[in-house]
Amino acid sequence: MTGRRNASATGRLGASALGRHERSAPGCGGRSGGRERPPLPVGALRVAEAVGLLAGYGLDAVFGDPRRWHPVAGFGTAASALEKRVYAPDRVAGARFAAVAVGAPVLAGAALAGLTRRRPVLRAVAVAAATWTVLGARTLRAEAHTMAGALERGDIEAARGRLGHLCGRDPSALDEPELARATVESVAENTSDAVVAPLFWGAVAGLPGLLGYRAANTLDAMVGHRSPRYARFGTVAARLDDALNLAPSRLTAALTVALAPLTRGDPARALRIWLRDGHRHPSPNAGQCESSMAGALGIRLGGRNVYFGRAEDRPHLGDGAPPLAPDITRAARLSAAIGLAAAGLAATYRLTTALRAHRTRATTPRTPSPSAIGPSSARPSAVRAGGSR
Repeated sequence: MTGRRNASATGRLGASALGRHERSAPGCGGRSGGRERPPLPVGALRVAEAVGLLAGYGLDAVFGDPRRWHPVAGFGTAASALEKRVYAPDRVAGARFAAVAVGAPVLAGAALAGLTRRRPVLRAVAVAAATWTVLGARTLRAEAHTMAGALERGDIEAARGRLGHLCGRDPSALDEPELARATVESVAENTSDAVVAPLFWGAVAGLPGLLGYRAANTLDAMVGHRSPRYARFGTVAARLDDALNLAPSRLTAALTVALAPLTRGDPARALRIWLRDGHRHPSPNAGQCESSMAGALGIRLGGRNVYFGRAEDRPHLGDGAPPLAPDITRAARLSAAIGLAAAGLAATYRLTTALRAHRTRATTPRTPSPSAIGPSSARPSAVRAGGSR
């Protein structure tokens, strides 16, 4: 009795499944009206992202940062509001702050990637917009040229007033060589932070990488310094930024060495100074960029840095003379070349992953979808299922 009920139930199940399959099969008048839409190949999205990275770099090169309603400035405002709510003078509070402030942009990037997973054109547009938002190459060079122009005119007061756009040093007592040094050091470090690193993480992790990196780097600028308020609260943000810049800073230094001839520099000297002095800087990353820049330009960086309320004595990097205004122009030219090379490498890496995904897909055996199985193959399956019980 139990066996007959099971067999009968199995038969009804098989017939029901068969009927559903026949109704949904192509040409049988089912609601689906055909086969399921196949997923978009991963390679197509990688190509779209490569195009987006190059387009975003081009937008930054042409237009620079938006003068109003900059998304990064909006993020900074939101992060400041969050800080007021969660601040406490300890590392646990700082960790919570960093987790929320960085995690939210990462999740936003992942959601945007999910929404565009079947739309490569929209993916390219989204990556281009995000890349333009997080890059600062044109603005960095513009500030450097402004400083160089003021120093070449002998307008020390104008140069002092402009230095705050590049770094947080106290300019009130700085002369031309010290103003030039601060500018060249800022150009070297920010070529990594604001150009190479965003492109690196965009190539490695797509939209979440672009937005997450910029969020982490912005937090480091906000709370990562050693002031009494942020000595403990900002530790996690500073360490996170250090970790994210380990690879990009060294890539920046390598590109600086390779492209040194564009500014009449010696690659062998740049490499020697980088390898000798890169680790002498208190930052694990800034020293890589500054030492290679010093070697490429044949100048000496480092020394005493006076901030508002404190001073730091840093080791000298390089063997040359202190920089002057023409060295700022050379540094900006080298920064532009490094950014262009980094954009090319980022796009090439994304295209390489697209080619790898295409080859993997081509060599992977395809499993037919249920909609591709005809009625004749469904019926024996149901019979075998009933017989086995």
